[in-house]
Amino acid sequence: MSLSAALPITSSAPRGLWRRVSDLLYRRRGLALASLLVPPLLWFGVVYLGALFALLANSFFSLDEFSGVVDRSTLTLQNFRDLLQPANLDAAWRTVLMAVLVTVACTAIAFPIAYYMARHARGPHKALLYIAVMLPLWSSYLVRLYAWKLLLAKEGAIGWVLAELHLTWLLDAVLATPGIGGNSLSFSRLGTFIVFVYMWLPFMILPIQAAIERIPGSLLEASGDLGARGSMTFWKVIFPLAMPGIAAGSIFTFSLTLGDYIIPQVIGDSTLFIGQVVYRQQGVAGNLPFAAAFSLVPIVVIGVYLWIAKRLGAFDAL
Repeated sequence: MSLSAALPITSSAPRGLWRRVSDLLYRRRGLALASLLVPPLLWFGVVYLGALFALLANSFFSLDEFSGVVDRSTLTLQNFRDLLQPANLDAAWRTVLMAVLVTVACTAIAFPIAYYMARHARGPHKALLYIAVMLPLWSSYLVRLYAWKLLLAKEGAIGWVLAELHLTWLLDAVLATPGIGGNSLSFSRLGTFIVFVYMWLPFMILPIQAAIERIPGSLLEASGDLGARGSMTFWKVIFPLAMPGIAAGSIFTFSLTLGDYIIPQVIGDSTLFIGQVVYRQQGVAGNLPFAAAFSLVPIVVIGVYLWIAKRLGAFDAL
């Protein structure tokens, strides 16, 4: 009898403690919010921001050219001065230009697909389109990359199709164009551009589709009732309201292109992008301070880009 009487006491004690904690968190909503935010913010501050500060600190050190050891005894700005050398500036501008072109191309291709998915596709047809957009993301990044290398090769499927259509002369003319051509599509900036667009296109389609789907149909009907044609409705109603989705998708396409070094390494000519310079300086030359200084360039560029995207309401569509 005494044992059975003791059991409710031992089992109710933890319940009583949790009840008091629950009541405290219910009465003080700020404390409840802090208990939810402190662990992830602490992780973010220690791991992510800590890594960025360590990166910034390494950029002020120098490399002993004789021993190949990083000299941490003195601080210097020489690494940032080296960023202004023509070769480094050329790599930075080339990368930013490629990121802008990829973002514009992804927007032009993604918008019609996203509009059709949001306004016209229904039921299983819409689900099939979602699967078609997301299916490439279910496979390995490297598998897709090397598949495109085979497709773009001189003896690949694209070259075979053009030969069957008697359009080899067109491909040769494109490859002979300065700035975008090369020995084949798999060794040209045009091939790099094509693969970039393919890789990041789903990240542009989905935010635009979400933004267009939130546009009330009554606005389109009102535009038509007021006598606006389809083109005017698109430019005055649909496109401005879809701009947050475009800005949100551009965050992904722009930043991913800016930091990627594998695609230009596998598909492309000998010209370097920011990611390749950082990889070679850190992994090949062992010049960690200069690699750290150069890796701050895309961080600054992306920071400015995110500020512009925020002004356009990009985070409202995420």
